[in-house]
Amino acid sequence: MTDYRIGAIMRRDAPTLTPDTPIRRAVAVLVDAQAAAATVLDDDGQLAGLLTQKDCFRPALHASYHREWAGRVSDHMSRELVTVDIEDEVIRVAEMFIALPHRIFPVLDGSAPAGLVHRSDVLTLLVKAG
Repeated sequence: MTDYRIGAIMRRDAPTLTPDTPIRRAVAVLVDAQAAAATVLDDDGQLAGLLTQKDCFRPALHASYHREWAGRVSDHMSRELVTVDIEDEVIRVAEMFIALPHRIFPVLDGSAPAGLVHRSDVLTLLVKAG
């Protein structure tokens, strides 16, 4: 299993957002893409946060009650992230999924955002390899 790197199984086509994106638009992007999360990039293209479906429930529930969407991605995104490197071994990331409650990790190539890896991606590889 040490031959398998996260770069081989990560999702490169995950949606990206900016902190200033209206939350209504961001939720629509996630829903339309059937994505569990989107990376949030700052003006320099660096990782500023992660917006997950779970992060979207509060504003969506608020909108369903009040018929009004309020806020921007920056109001709802997760800012303190656990990231993995594109060259990390799948086994290391599997151990991280065991130790942490996360379902998705942003993947970096050096300091540049490269994609997302889902818990299910790692599990699928482990099952196929086992």
